[in-house]
Amino acid sequence: MDGRPISSPDSPMPLAAPLALAAGDVARGIGRLFARNDIWCLPEVPLRNGRRADLMGIDAKGLVVIVEIKVARADLLGDAKWPDYLDYCDRFFWGLPPGLDRTPLESEAYRPGTCGVIVADGYDAEILRPAALEPLAAARRKTQVEHLARIAMRRHMALLDPLATALDSHG
Repeated sequence: MDGRPISSPDSPMPLAAPLALAAGDVARGIGRLFARNDIWCLPEVPLRNGRRADLMGIDAKGLVVIVEIKVARADLLGDAKWPDYLDYCDRFFWGLPPGLDRTPLESEAYRPGTCGVIVADGYDAEILRPAALEPLAAARRKTQVEHLARIAMRRHMALLDPLATALDSHG
């Protein structure tokens, strides 16, 4: 080898290693999986405890689902805040790209009996481990559903009329 990039005879472009997936790609794949299963979600949902869920949605039964997306091993291993999400959902999933090592999620520190695992790329996703149902209290679920609905309506209105949301004092 002379240090030059490898290219095939049929392609003038050098062959490159596959690019790492971004969190947005993983979110899109999970969103598509959820949509097929009548779970509708929003990205980047602020929670009342100051945290922000990567994806938060509601299934056909009115249950609240949160997905925490990790695309790098260091981010997965260094995240100590994820248990703070469990008080705001009935089901919790980890969302990962296909190449990320999932073995840490099998340790008790990541509560494998409670937390599900979804592997996704920018086109689709698959649930590798279902999330256990840990029902919220009815009052908490009602509050979460209303909170999510208001965020969705605010975001929709921003698409229709950006000036209307600029006048919104609730951000």
